[in-house]
Amino acid sequence: MSRKISMKTAINEALDLEMRRDPTVILMGEDIVGGTGAPGEDDAWGGVLGVTKGLFAKHGDRLLDTPLSESAYIGAAIGAAACGMRPVAELMFMDFMGVCFDQIFNQAAKFRYMFGGKAETPVVIRGMVGAGFRAAAQHSQMLTPLFTHIPGLKVVCPSNAYDAKGLLIQSIRDNDPVIFCEHKNLYGHETEVPAESYAIPFGEANVLRDGDHVTIVSYGLTVHRAMEAADALARDKVEAEVIDLRTLSPIDWDTIIDSVERTGRLVVVDEAHPRCNLATDISAFVAQNAFGALKSGIQMVTPPHTPVPFSPSLEDLYIPSAEAVAAAVRRTMAPSPRSTLAA
Repeated sequence: MSRKISMKTAINEALDLEMRRDPTVILMGEDIVGGTGAPGEDDAWGGVLGVTKGLFAKHGDRLLDTPLSESAYIGAAIGAAACGMRPVAELMFMDFMGVCFDQIFNQAAKFRYMFGGKAETPVVIRGMVGAGFRAAAQHSQMLTPLFTHIPGLKVVCPSNAYDAKGLLIQSIRDNDPVIFCEHKNLYGHETEVPAESYAIPFGEANVLRDGDHVTIVSYGLTVHRAMEAADALARDKVEAEVIDLRTLSPIDWDTIIDSVERTGRLVVVDEAHPRCNLATDISAFVAQNAFGALKSGIQMVTPPHTPVPFSPSLEDLYIPSAEAVAAAVRRTMAPSPRSTLAA
């Protein structure tokens, strides 16, 4: 049975289903219960935006409200994972990863490699990412490239409720540490989601729209901007193929290369800061592995290299827009210097 629910509800549902299925799954984080000790479990809010609301009433002390110390409870979650539990630890905002990054990249990410493949660390670290929520520079960053840079970590960033549920279930069942990035501006976005449990494999991108003229690659919130741009371009007879990466590590290189080899053009949209982000990574890979197929230069659509502004008007300009994506596509469709010289 399928029904339309929000991404926030889908994440809550995935956590509930996995906690019912596996008693080793526990949740840890700051205020993920909320209201503990107040009269009645209905007062328990479930995190700053209510993502885990209602789970305390169902699973009790398997939800652990932690002290305001990311280094303490992320370290505890990693240790619990190494000892047979499957913790899901929530960083209230992914921006707070700076407090506990050593535990993530120097411990959890390296255990399997350093112990000859015998150590497993099935921990999921959830956190909100992205701008547009008027949360200022310290609560609005898309820090995905910092995690994809680290071998041993798996990195997920869904763009819709269906993917969020299936990818979170897959993340909890995976035996490696997973960084699960939830764009706060997508929590209210609704789509059709089955009520039953299902898992979406890592490393399989989703082709949302077929097209023969240009490939647009993105993830998270900017997938929707890419789709808006593709719809606008179609009115001008430009058919764009839109690829939603879904997982950033592992990444589905085959789908990207296959598409570019057919369209001959590539636009990569990434909300992360422009230096050394997913857009630069994908652009370099395509240039190295499919250069001969390119009919024009690769275009990258990213924010400026600045902190996220607090001013609403500036923040709206900061996030890549559908208009910016469409403009990048039109630049790829213009005659290239190489084709002009050949003529």
